[in-house]
Amino acid sequence: MEKLVQKEHDFSAKLRQKSVIENLKEYILWERARRDSHRKEAFPLRGPISINLDLTSACNFRCPHCVDSGIINTGEALDLDTIRQSIDTLTEKGLLSVILIGGGEPTVHTDFEEIVRYCRGNGLQVGIVTNGSRLERVEEVADLLQEGDWLRLSIDAAREETFFKSHLPGKNVTLKKILSDARQIKQSNPKISLGYSYVIVWEGIFMNGKELCPNIDEIHEAVELAGEYAFDYVSFKPCLLRLDGSKKESLFSKPDAERENSIIQKIRDNLTKAKENAQVAILESVNLHAMMDRNVHELKRQPVVCHSQFFRTVLAPSGVFHCPAYRGVPKGRIANSDGYKNNEMFNKTHGALEQSIRDFDASQECNVVVCFYHHVNWWIEHFISSGKSVDELETVEDNNFFL
Repeated sequence: MEKLVQKEHDFSAKLRQKSVIENLKEYILWERARRDSHRKEAFPLRGPISINLDLTSACNFRCPHCVDSGIINTGEALDLDTIRQSIDTLTEKGLLSVILIGGGEPTVHTDFEEIVRYCRGNGLQVGIVTNGSRLERVEEVADLLQEGDWLRLSIDAAREETFFKSHLPGKNVTLKKILSDARQIKQSNPKISLGYSYVIVWEGIFMNGKELCPNIDEIHEAVELAGEYAFDYVSFKPCLLRLDGSKKESLFSKPDAERENSIIQKIRDNLTKAKENAQVAILESVNLHAMMDRNVHELKRQPVVCHSQFFRTVLAPSGVFHCPAYRGVPKGRIANSDGYKNNEMFNKTHGALEQSIRDFDASQECNVVVCFYHHVNWWIEHFISSGKSVDELETVEDNNFFL
């Protein structure tokens, strides 16, 4: 069996892991039966393999480029009891990983440390995405994290001035302090995979009537800093926009071939420079690759059925959503925030998920979304249509359950 190595977005391989492949097989068989008017098969009673767990809407930064700016600081938060019971229910139904991310800053939640302890106590892989302002709270539970768990900091800059303009943090929060605190955590527990997340912003991007601070010329400096402060990798991705009205994430709201070509070349040149003496791994997101290959339009062409929603969902204070890109969007909401709190609520939410798979037309609803799950959705779609036996699916060794 092959093993997943540095395949953050190779979701088809992740779904073929030994502990997951039966979920995939059952789903494919159900979907085939659903399309055959002469056959009936019960919707597989399996929960998501991975969830995005949004602890709170509160955030102590005011990042102008935040794609969740419309849903943060609403005063909503998941209470510890709901989180514990939801984790219990979902673990029983097959949950394998939790990503603490989105909708707010997870480390400002009152019970952040206890939530990490509870997830690890249930044997779940844990990923933490944070702005880095309260890394002392991560340090409190860093010893619990094991091989495969990760900590990713949303930094998006290599200079103090750019960092400040990009995040508008509170007092006494500096880039240097965040990097120093991160290095201390890595040194205390080298098992943690430590990531430096960098959203690339170029000139002329406006949000809420204000131009964002460009950081495109600091790409190579960020890679140098990452090496200096003991990071394992830098993850680059392009700035996403929430299109007016739709609230869906996308790229390039107004097509302009000449401008796009100039930006792409500038990113390419800076990445090449960054790779020359890199001391860390450089990861490029699916949508960044699509952008640089001038293939963004292809990632906006989705199959009718979003198959990924069967395998991962978002649990947030405002409800359960079938996709991270639809966090806070009514069409993506399948339950209230207590939707996984017990078996009865899970069954109700699971029924809503089945209806979503049946009714949500991704080819129309997501035709402006540059989707991370594009490739795996099409891979599953083609396998369903091929008629091949699910026993032909090749198993991959367990390694990474994050979706």
